[in-house]
Amino acid sequence: MTCKIIGVLDNGIQGLTAETLNAVQSANLIIGASRTLTLFSEQIINAEKKDLTGHLKELPAWIADALQTNKQVAVLATGDPLCHGIASYLYKKLPAKQLQIIPNISSIQLAFAQIGLSWQDAKIVSVHSKDAGEWQKGAGPDHGFYALLQALFNHEKLAILTGPENTPDRIARMMMLENIADQFEITVAENLLCNDEKVLHNHSVAFIAEQSFNGNDIVILNRKRKRQPAILFGLQDSDFHQRKPDKGLITKREVRAVSLARMQLRPDSVVWDIGAGSGSVGLEAARLCPQGYVYAIEKNSADFEIAGKNADQLGIYNYQLINDKAPIGLDDWPDPDAIFIGGTGGELAELIKLCLNRLKPEGWLIMNFVTIENLTAAIETLKTLNASWDMTQLQASRSQPILHMHRMQAENPVWVVSAQRTHDDR
Repeated sequence: MTCKIIGVLDNGIQGLTAETLNAVQSANLIIGASRTLTLFSEQIINAEKKDLTGHLKELPAWIADALQTNKQVAVLATGDPLCHGIASYLYKKLPAKQLQIIPNISSIQLAFAQIGLSWQDAKIVSVHSKDAGEWQKGAGPDHGFYALLQALFNHEKLAILTGPENTPDRIARMMMLENIADQFEITVAENLLCNDEKVLHNHSVAFIAEQSFNGNDIVILNRKRKRQPAILFGLQDSDFHQRKPDKGLITKREVRAVSLARMQLRPDSVVWDIGAGSGSVGLEAARLCPQGYVYAIEKNSADFEIAGKNADQLGIYNYQLINDKAPIGLDDWPDPDAIFIGGTGGELAELIKLCLNRLKPEGWLIMNFVTIENLTAAIETLKTLNASWDMTQLQASRSQPILHMHRMQAENPVWVVSAQRTHDDR
């Protein structure tokens, strides 16, 4: 005896084959969301019904108990149950041999067919979940729209499954807030195959932001112009806004390259940037970690404003910057895979201790120093904490024109200190 997971559409029995309709009518127990059970109420006569709405965690037990008593079970899912549907969840909870999937056309296929646009290259994203709330600038991975924003920055074409709260207008408002609304053509398909079907094709994102939707929608976003590949690493110092004259804080490109290399970043790394200055290290780290996130802090108000301007200019979305003096605010950040300290306002020893304590196993703390006093204080602290550390001194020289020739001009020497915890005791 198996549980049949049946894909259904909003046109009811018209969207089912005779064999699939027979599977629905012959079931002893039918499980589905409120709307789906209502849609098939005339076909469910003698079977027991269970409303899935708000009871997802109980579903595996319902199925297992019914199968043990040799009942025929049918779960009514929407479209293709394996495309952001309930089938993936059930395969994690029940033996595969107990499940049989009968897929249908997905609502995504129907939406693309309505406008004659191919969909094999579309990135599929679902926000059909709990209420994510309106998007706020600088919101992090805990927000329900964060994965969608990642996809918007990294893909040319998207298909988005919405929900009753996370509606197309809310998505449009996020795009406007992140200044990417003009980059996409947008289509919203609502209530497909129903009498009140509505397709809004190629309207502006601003127009969609002002409309009302019920959440039974598919949003299609197609980028107007293909993106030019971005430089991932090694931006010029002049690519960053800086405080002028030479009082602004920026880690020069040669030192920045070595510091980022020593951080051992992965695509999903969580990074702290303490003493962000112009933001150069943290922002390049964000580019190298598209599935990760960078949390930055800068105490100087002028540099805080400049770092924020650099983030906007570079189109960095996985980056949060606060204007304060470390360690204030660090307790609210998730444990990092890497930490960069480019500047401190004193209390260096306590800051190093805190950072090493919060680092994930095998994580790296990278520090830059230009004064002997701060370097000495850092090394003595690392020794006291029994940390594993090494140090590199960098002194680059850059060519400068002189008449019709060139000379070399030395930059200030910088010490790069790299440290790890030697054990997992915190």
